[in-house]
Amino acid sequence: MNVHDLKGKRIAFAASGGLDSCTITHWLTTQGVKVVCMTADLGQPDEASFDEIKSRMLASGAEDFVGLPLQETIAELGLKVVQAQACYEGRYWNTTGAGRQAIVQGVVAEMQKRGLSIMSHGATGRGNDQVRFQIIATMLDPDIQVYAPWRDPAFLERFGGRQQMIDYCEQYGIPVKATRGKPYSTDANLLGLTHEGGPLEALQTPADLVTPLMGQWPENAPDRGATVALRFEKGRPVSLDGEALPLPPLFQRLNHVAGRHAIGIGLHMVENRFVGVKSRGVYEAPGMELLATAYALLTQIVLDRRATELFACLSGYLSRQLYQGYWQDVGSRMAGAAVAEAAILMTGTIKVSLYRGTIRFASASDVVHSLFNADGSMEAEGAFDHSDAEGLLRILTLGARTLARAGQTRGVSDLA
Repeated sequence: MNVHDLKGKRIAFAASGGLDSCTITHWLTTQGVKVVCMTADLGQPDEASFDEIKSRMLASGAEDFVGLPLQETIAELGLKVVQAQACYEGRYWNTTGAGRQAIVQGVVAEMQKRGLSIMSHGATGRGNDQVRFQIIATMLDPDIQVYAPWRDPAFLERFGGRQQMIDYCEQYGIPVKATRGKPYSTDANLLGLTHEGGPLEALQTPADLVTPLMGQWPENAPDRGATVALRFEKGRPVSLDGEALPLPPLFQRLNHVAGRHAIGIGLHMVENRFVGVKSRGVYEAPGMELLATAYALLTQIVLDRRATELFACLSGYLSRQLYQGYWQDVGSRMAGAAVAEAAILMTGTIKVSLYRGTIRFASASDVVHSLFNADGSMEAEGAFDHSDAEGLLRILTLGARTLARAGQTRGVSDLA
């Protein structure tokens, strides 16, 4: 689909309110397209006022603007990521993947209310977001059509990148926050920020080029740490330091306290994108890092080794599913159901100390389904009888002796 197919039609545009959104909206209107901008309120920490996004999009030529209240949605998605420990490639808490899931859910629902059938977005043609937007939308509505400007030759002929878009916005007096002094792109929601592009695409550029928006670098953090206590009930965090909080305000509070102590700030990662290329980003996710670490400490106390092994497989699988946009398919629902079984057992209070980018275990209490008891003690207590190990070891070494005598292992002389 190209822009010529859209002339005179009304489309829904998933707008962030940033440089790409403003440029695309204005350019589409000059091509005779009626643009309804839909912006998700995901608790973006980089937006001082959500109303300012509306003003920017209307000033960019949008026919209408719709704000989608999705803070509860993104918070619940973040909790599912925590419960699954769905950290992509071991380091990235999938904050953008969760954000795209929430956005598309909200946009498609609003489109169906308004009778719109064409959705547009500003994702580039070589990133993950184009995949996420289209797959998620198609799963929600198989008849939906998607127009992606960054795959349209007419748009690509006019715009080569951020610098050309900044020039365009200056030419037409479009109010955008992007400046030549901050050439990298930032994407934000309640769960975290991603910084990409510009100088960050060079591996010679240090991560501290970025100015953190959700906290500060460790060297600027307080010299005195803090201790926080998180109470979980059946997998849900219900209070922070004894204060009961709904999920969105809880994330906001965690972001504040963790960010202040440089937790989850400035994570550099070179990751494998779904489309087959590598990309470099600098990420911030202070609240997610703190909550997920506390939850992981709880799982260590509750799950046995077989459940832990399965849980690790589910974590890796679900991290890839969310990263790629397949959070709603049968595989994700099956894996999610298994994770939910584990979450039911996660009741307890975890206390951790925060200091200059580090999280340390302080204590665990009231862990209802704890498997940690005196049986594992090095002292003379619990039900473990040392003499019982004699028979166990005779059985275990039987197979080892058989392997060695059959010539299937290496002897000392072979290892010399």
